[in-house]
Amino acid sequence: MKSLLLVGTVIVATTVVGLAEGLYWVVGNRATNTCDIVTSNPIVDGNIWFADGPYNSVDDAKLARSTISQCPRDQPPADNPK
Repeated sequence: MKSLLLVGTVIVATTVVGLAEGLYWVVGNRATNTCDIVTSNPIVDGNIWFADGPYNSVDDAKLARSTISQCPRDQPPADNPK
């Protein structure tokens, strides 16, 4: 019974960690005057003046970025999220 409980705990912990990966946020970067797509939950202060997300894919984040009025329209492609 203890081993079954241990296995269940490991499966739940692995699932939670797996769900946290692959998330993306759109952040307003005041230093570069751009909206960047990042892979870690941002802290809004200083140069990061807003954050939106999380999104499940880069494509979802790109779509969101295109609809945020504070983001410049001539954004570079987000091939490599930070």
